[in-house]
Amino acid sequence: MEKRNVGLVHELLSLTLWKKASIVKLGHFKREFLLPDRLNVFLLKHPGIFYVSNKYKIYTVLLREAYVGSQLVDKDPLVVVKEKFGDLMQEGLHEYNQRRRLLNVEKRRRSGVPLISVDGAKGRRRSHEVDDDYGDSNGADSKVGGLFDPEERKRFYRVLFDDDVS
Repeated sequence: MEKRNVGLVHELLSLTLWKKASIVKLGHFKREFLLPDRLNVFLLKHPGIFYVSNKYKIYTVLLREAYVGSQLVDKDPLVVVKEKFGDLMQEGLHEYNQRRRLLNVEKRRRSGVPLISVDGAKGRRRSHEVDDDYGDSNGADSKVGGLFDPEERKRFYRVLFDDDVS
């Protein structure tokens, strides 16, 4: 019965995209597949096949053979697209934060508030001017931008779906 349960959980995990699932979700199959009541204890008895993680008080089980370190060995195309989309969203968030920072600096500059920052290495406070590397901040106000801009949309899809773009 134990070999059957190990094989069953192995097959369930191998059918998922990320080759992992929370033990709570696997617990939903207990009655249908006659899995043991203490599923987490059962999975901990087989450390060569399963890795059980307790991150943020959520037990997650994953197949050891599907991962090398923290990287998934055989990635489904949907996983690749999700990872690219996540990277693109992070890049967009960074660009958005930079634009907002530059707009705030420009507002302060116009209102006459002195710009002061803390120099991390020496702990000294100094007044500074901000370089406008990210383009004209006034143009960011008037431009719609985002995915409504046709050029930005083309760039988004090119980054998301082309393998040769980094």
